[in-house]
Amino acid sequence: MAAEQLMVSVSGIRGRVGAGLTPEVVTSYASAFGAWVAAADRTKPVVVGRDSRVSGPMFHRCVIAGLQSVGVRVIDLGLTTTPTCQLAVEHHHAGGGLMISASHNPIEWNALKFVGSTGLFLDAIEGTAMRSLVGQPFARATWERLGLVEADDEAPLRHIDAVLALPMIDGARIRARKLKVALDCCRGAGAVIMPALLERLGCQVTVINLEPDGRFPRPPEPVPENLGELERLVASSGADVGFAVDPDVDRLALVANGGAAIGEDYTLALAARVVLSQRPGTVVTNLSTSRIVDDIAARAGGRVVRAPVGEVNVAIRMREENAVVGGEGNGGVILPELHLGRDAPLAAALVLQLLSEGEETLSEIVSQYPRYAIVKDKLDRPPVALDAVYEALRKTFTGAHVDTQDGLRLSWPDSWVHIRPSGTEPIVRVIAEAPSVDAARALVARSREPLDALTA
Repeated sequence: MAAEQLMVSVSGIRGRVGAGLTPEVVTSYASAFGAWVAAADRTKPVVVGRDSRVSGPMFHRCVIAGLQSVGVRVIDLGLTTTPTCQLAVEHHHAGGGLMISASHNPIEWNALKFVGSTGLFLDAIEGTAMRSLVGQPFARATWERLGLVEADDEAPLRHIDAVLALPMIDGARIRARKLKVALDCCRGAGAVIMPALLERLGCQVTVINLEPDGRFPRPPEPVPENLGELERLVASSGADVGFAVDPDVDRLALVANGGAAIGEDYTLALAARVVLSQRPGTVVTNLSTSRIVDDIAARAGGRVVRAPVGEVNVAIRMREENAVVGGEGNGGVILPELHLGRDAPLAAALVLQLLSEGEETLSEIVSQYPRYAIVKDKLDRPPVALDAVYEALRKTFTGAHVDTQDGLRLSWPDSWVHIRPSGTEPIVRVIAEAPSVDAARALVARSREPLDALTA
């Protein structure tokens, strides 16, 4: 698949600005989404928000025009975060939401994320129905029926208030600790909410990359190899913890005191520890998440259920399982008591709650659990179906537990490998986890062999 093509996934559409993603494409999809919402209930508005990407203002105007053109009322959040947009859909009893953000993708990308009336991203059935309208000759509104636009400037404050009102967040206790926090917003939308939340919790905050101009100073995905500046800030400032968010603030990565990034899988694991201490039950995560979540859940008497990769897949499974907490190993935490969406402000509050409950440092807490090594690889998606690859791998790794919900996941008591086509890029992802880097690399190498044969 050519890199310039538009990527269509369970969470929306994305592409490189000026190549796969153009104003014409964005307007067409926004109009189709508006028509889809109006078909269900024409009286309900659509909430619109964007992150800080340089192309955001241009596409923001396209989205609003597309929605107005089909007679849909727009509630405009302006520069905001994805979880704030999802919460605003619920607050306004809207027919849906449209978030303009390519999340962790590089600076040349942007995307549209489509949110349903429940505040969840569209599922496969809803997404198919909505996309079937793209390019169709549906009715446009005449001059007197164009959708009106109204601003909502209070959405970030409502979001913060909702997080602080959660019963497992003891704001007074956190404030009493006067925790030192180093924060990296990557010049994304985190500027509109993260400093305010941390100040409300009495933290002493040192911030870098706060300017929300979308000119990312580092690759925007908050993985350890991209967090060197934050690691140095934590070490030099003596911070208790470092927080890094992605551009649309649904993912949170942690740097421990002393200045070492601990891996984004620990965000969900440590958040789950806090929730399970008060709400014993089920944790739902995706198939590519570290088994550290299983270890922490087991110590707390919880059960882990795995779902296909993709926030909406995890959210739907959480609803089905009546899970108390869930999320993804990329730093995304979902708490049903707040909303069924990944939420970095929520994750930050839960980590601060954990640090406030005892005298242990974050490094000391992490040291209580087994350490695993995750190795991630990717290669161009072959032009044929992957079924033959999966079958070859099942024959290679006899004795493994097999999960085919999303590509192929093969697992053993202390390790696993997951092979799946990406939903956001034209690649195949190969992810393995084991007790050592060498063991994880060996799993990746063996798993790549049939894939390499197809792309040779």
